[in-house]
Amino acid sequence: MLADGPAPVIVREGRVHDVSAEAPTTADLFDLPDPAAVEGTYLCDVDDLTVGGGACALLAPIDLQCVKACGVTFAVSAIERVIEERARGDAGAAAAIRAELEDKIGGGIRSVVPGSDEAAKLKTALIEAGMWSQYLEVAIGPDAEVFTKAPVLSSVGWGAEIGIRSDSSWNNPEPEVVVIANAAGKVVGATLGNDVNLRDFEGRSALLLGKAKDNNAACAIGPFVRLFDADFGIDDVRNAELDLLIEGPEGYRLEGHSSMNQISRDPLELVRQTLSEHQYPDGFALFLGTLFAPVQDRDDPGRGFTHKVGDTVRIYSPRLGTLANRVTTSKDAAPWTFGIRDLYRSLAARRVTETV
Repeated sequence: MLADGPAPVIVREGRVHDVSAEAPTTADLFDLPDPAAVEGTYLCDVDDLTVGGGACALLAPIDLQCVKACGVTFAVSAIERVIEERARGDAGAAAAIRAELEDKIGGGIRSVVPGSDEAAKLKTALIEAGMWSQYLEVAIGPDAEVFTKAPVLSSVGWGAEIGIRSDSSWNNPEPEVVVIANAAGKVVGATLGNDVNLRDFEGRSALLLGKAKDNNAACAIGPFVRLFDADFGIDDVRNAELDLLIEGPEGYRLEGHSSMNQISRDPLELVRQTLSEHQYPDGFALFLGTLFAPVQDRDDPGRGFTHKVGDTVRIYSPRLGTLANRVTTSKDAAPWTFGIRDLYRSLAARRVTETV
């Protein structure tokens, strides 16, 4: 939120409370023993929230946390990544490759536990058949794919424009559950995220992952973090259902669905692998991956889906709300969200001064 500066807020019964006096950043808030119980000063009603400037402008619900993401955590996404690799980023070649891979490896990937003896046997069989891929390694091998999605303070929130690279011709949204871990590595809540995917860049080379994932406004998180309490916890994350709606300026409409109970690795295992031998003194937000892989043609037959400027993307989950963003190019993405960095730096400096 923007009050006199960025301010963490708690929402209760439709009312927004500024809790910056207790926790100047959300990183501080999530480190408290019971962040959901923190009291604050009434700021506005939820219906008064806006996008842009003003006292009730809603920002992404994280600030100083690292933004991490896991890839290839669902069988469908594993197959789609292999398709991108084999198609060398060419959307027109995807349909034929998809049919072949689904026939040969789809059932095997869905049935094994990553890192198990059965997964190792499947890997041997796929290598012998000449079908192995680096994406299958992270899909069924012992180590998950964990990468840095975006820099600190670069995520956009509900209602903001989300960015697609202007030179990408094959891309899609990735509706995901995002868990929030504090400085101790404890998961304290969850929210929704859009981990924009540039299929042409990643398909040409996995080494282009950074260029494909980390661009202006290419990481949307929100609308709020649902804090864990007696009514909401990690089992709700494990069983979350996500709906996606894309509406294009030309009247195009695409609906999708993702079920977290289809994930191949448990969310807490993904958190454990993210922690690994890494310290996160301000905590981290972790995208858990998506089941969604759009194959519905938009323009030319056989080329599947890709975004157009002006698309509206809505991600909805009953217990996490709706994250809605309009698509623009990263080149043209509104810079106002990045203008608050100096204010956050002053808050961070204040926190350091108070603890010395």
